[in-house]
Amino acid sequence: MPLSDLINVRAPFFAPRSRRLVVCVVLWGWALFELLLGTPLWTMIACAAAGWCTYEFFVVFDPDNYRDKDDLS
Repeated sequence: MPLSDLINVRAPFFAPRSRRLVVCVVLWGWALFELLLGTPLWTMIACAAAGWCTYEFFVVFDPDNYRDKDDLS
């Protein structure tokens, strides 16, 4: 899997709900960890990443966006 697929939140890798859930939980955990450490910049960065992934993975989720481009069926 190329690195660009991990950056692209609409890659087929993220189609299963369990993977999307794990990514969001880890990101929100990271944000909480940074908050407890008292690092406001990294807390905001982690919250932004977690919020963006949560929005993309659960609020505006459309299964058609997660198909392979080669899959024409």
